[in-house]
Parts: sequence; C-alpha cells; structure tokens
Amino acid sequence: MNATKVTVYEHAADLPRLSGEDFFHSPQLMLLCEQTSRHKPLMAVVTAADGCVLGHLLCIVRYRVSWLPPFVYSHARIYGDNGCTAEIFDRLMTVLTDRLQNRVLYIEVSHLNEKMFGYRTLRHLSFFHVRWMNVHNSLHSRTPEQRITPRMQRRVEHGIGRGAYTKLVETPDEFRAFSRLLRRHNWLKPRRYLPPDDFFQGMMKHDHCRIYITKVHQQTVGCAVCVYSKGDAYLWYSASRRKSFAPFHPNAVTFWNVIKDSHARGYQHIRFMDVGLPFRSNPYRDFILRFGGKEVSTYRWFRISIRWVNRLATWLWRE
Repeated sequence: MNATKVTVYEHAADLPRLSGEDFFHSPQLMLLCEQTSRHKPLMAVVTAADGCVLGHLLCIVRYRVSWLPPFVYSHARIYGDNGCTAEIFDRLMTVLTDRLQNRVLYIEVSHLNEKMFGYRTLRHLSFFHVRWMNVHNSLHSRTPEQRITPRMQRRVEHGIGRGAYTKLVETPDEFRAFSRLLRRHNWLKPRRYLPPDDFFQGMMKHDHCRIYITKVHQQTVGCAVCVYSKGDAYLWYSASRRKSFAPFHPNAVTFWNVIKDSHARGYQHIRFMDVGLPFRSNPYRDFILRFGGKEVSTYRWFRISIRWVNRLATWLWRE
C-alpha cells in the first residue's frame, strides 16, 4: 500500500469517478448532504499511483442542538464499510479519524458487513464497541405472507379492514404531515437524530428513496422512510400514533405495506437500520420479528474525542 494515497474531499463536484452500488457511500448522497443544512460530508478516497480508485468511504458530519443540557455539538456517522478490504478500510479510517479528532464530539461506525470486520483497525484507533442488534427480512426465497406470524397477520388485516391504508408521499401537505409525525414521535429520544426537512425532500428526488404514510379518516397515523442500495431495502426512519389509534394498528399496517412493496419491486432483503441494544426485553425488536425477520448480533463502534471519557466508555463496555 506504499504506492497509494488517501484524499479527503469536501465537495461532490471534486470527486474522481467512483464505482459501486452502495448508496450510503455514493456521490449522490454526498451531494445531498452538501446541500442540506447542518450537514457536512467528507469522502475519503484511496487511489493507486496510476490514479485508479481502490476504495472510498463517506463520512457525514452532523451539527446538533441539545436543550437538556443546552449546548451545540457535532458528531460523525459512517454507515458500513462499502465492501473495502481490511487494508483499504484501515487506510481510510486512519485518515478520517485523524481529520475529525477534536472537531466532533464522537464518531460512530455501524452496519459493517461482518461483526469482526475492522476490529483491529478500530481498536488501534481507540474506538470501543457496543453490542447491537440488526434485523432483516429475506424477500427472495419466500413471500412476506409465508413469513409473517398469524397474530401479526390478524393485526394487519384488522387495521386495514377498519380503513387504514398506506401510500407514497406525493404532495406538500402529505410531506408536512409526515415530517410533523416523525418529529413528534422522536422528540423525547435524545440520541435519535432526525435530519432537517430539506434532506428528506432531496431524498424524494432520487430513485433510492421512498417515503410512505399511513392514513385513517384523512389523518396521518404512520410513516416510514425506505432507502434502496445494492439490491436491498433499508427502513431508515419510522413513526406511528400507535397509542391514540391503537385499534387501527398503524405501525403494523405501515411496516407490512413497506415490506410488501419492497418484495413487489424485487429487492432481496429489507433491513431495519436501528433496532437497538440487545436487551432481553426489546419491544421494537420483538415487533419487527413478528413479520418473519432474522436477528443478527453485531457491533456498533464509537470514538469520543474527549479522551478521558473515551477511556471510561471503553472500560465500561469492555468484554
């Protein structure tokens, strides 16, 4: 690797020609983040001596405001390894970590292809890992109807029978209803980051994303954002009024229709992007699994720029 170099780009227009089907590391997502308020994308690219691109990673820096306690901070997010070899991943992460040190509160790396991928690199860079759960539904070998549990199927049929239906967001009013529901649902979840509306509006212009809403009597009671990459569907954000509209089962109807639509469009899997920690009792995980999903234990990696806090966190999450 001595004949290679790593360049970090801040603007999509400056990028060399990049190949690959991973939307989470694509020039399209970089350009979208560049045009979104409170976002700053960094694309690290490894090139050989002859200029051939050997690998790349997109890191998204987000600027946030916290009210309790009141302060402004930024954090960096990397989704997956983009199919890099371990050696290329080591070069990319070393340069990005050095670039972001003391510029963000923390760096988070998730959705690596294998649980132990990059373990040595991330440990060497002072990242610590937290056990996490991923859930995905296979859509290629059996139909969604063959995988859903009978109890969940009855809930879905009951909600649809009472008038709940799911559709794509198509009008400004529908988008405002989606945004209002998503933010109201997540406002008491301080770690749950929601991009500004212009990010979702930009995503709607790409074929890589669909936004769904579920309605009952003209009221929006559920929503979901689905992103498409490498032949798979990724359920990125969701919300529902499952308590105030419990008889209509809005969360079940929304998820079921998203799964059905992903299957009809020929995607291999639908992956739920933030299932959470592997607690013995996890209602959200148990809810997803009733659609016939498979849970996989994995790691999510963190590095806090405040060194003594990072050392303490590393000790607390030691194995």
